[in-house]
Amino acid sequence: MNIEVVNGYKVKKIITCDPHEYNTRENEYCDLGCKYEVYHHTQIIQKLVKEAKLNLNPETFKDKLMTFHDPCYLGRGNGEYKAPRNILNQTGSIQEMKRSKSRSLCCGAGGTQFFKEAEKGDSEVYELRTEDALETGCNLIATACPMCMTMMKDGVKMKDKEEEIQVMDIAEIVVKNLEI
Repeated sequence: MNIEVVNGYKVKKIITCDPHEYNTRENEYCDLGCKYEVYHHTQIIQKLVKEAKLNLNPETFKDKLMTFHDPCYLGRGNGEYKAPRNILNQTGSIQEMKRSKSRSLCCGAGGTQFFKEAEKGDSEVYELRTEDALETGCNLIATACPMCMTMMKDGVKMKDKEEEIQVMDIAEIVVKNLEI
């Protein structure tokens, strides 16, 4: 029914900031008859930067060392590693985490973990992922998923690093870097 409604409006493109939705629409809905192209917002931003429709000023974040957390359904699920990094490379200096790209660790929110209480164990996945980020020496953690952003912010808060470490979506970083 969802596909029928969207097709009924003759939608040609869908842009989403949620890698989970990107995956569902790109890989599952298309098998069921969707008639639109699906893009993650980092792919569109990358295209606009490449076409010089968005001009970025790398001076804005010159004092920041960034690291990028690969969202599961953008990276491992769909192989999109370039768009986020291409954007970030135009906005400042990036330090990769020891577990990045296809070896990236989940933020801990996937599989509805975001909506339930913690399970027994020594630590939460988002704590481990935050530790991976902090090991880079970064002062800015870039994300490309709303759930990842929440989990990374929680991790930074848990490590009592809120004053030192920012967590931002790539779209926020781009907006702050635009040459106007």
